Amino acid sequence: MPTDEYLQAVTIGTVEKLNGSITLYPYDPAWPEQFQREQAKIATALSGKRITIEHVGSTSVPGLCAKPILDILLLVEDAAAEEHYLPALEQAGYLLCIREPDWYQHRLLKGKNPQVNLHVFSADCEEAQRMLAFRDWLRTHAADRECYAAAKQKLAQRRWTYVQNYADAKTEVIAEIFCHMQTDG
Repeated sequence: MPTDEYLQAVTIGTVEKLNGSITLYPYDPAWPEQFQREQAKIATALSGKRITIEHVGSTSVPGLCAKPILDILLLVEDAAAEEHYLPALEQAGYLLCIREPDWYQHRLLKGKNPQVNLHVFSADCEEAQRMLAFRDWLRTHAADRECYAAAKQKLAQRRWTYVQNYADAKTEVIAEIFCHMQTDG
């Protein structure tokens, strides 16, 4: 789990504390429609650029409970070259919140109405490929989807200083599901 110092180092501005539990909602069929609108907004903002935009995270998996925040994966040619995409995304209403140069050059921007976590990686990033593979697996493997949901619900009841602590606590169940993917896939 990242330390408080790490979170402060990679966060633009102040690190938001949760100091509470996580609220999960049943799957909402409006989430894919919300993603499509955000996808169009991002594509328009970055018109002419070679990009890929994917709906990832729990809101992208029918039947899976989630925080009502869309996770969107944006693949650009070079995530470190912010000047090629960041001004246009900021103009479109997204705010850069996290810059992690030592973790796959990850950038996290947030959007509102609906709430969005926009994850930016370079096109050839192995972490982005893992995110897509995990999403695709959960969409087609009910037992692992239910296992993941149960783990999320159990963890959500605990008290967390930061939402990131909750996200990191899911690592064990995610690793277990990746083992299934390697042996059963």
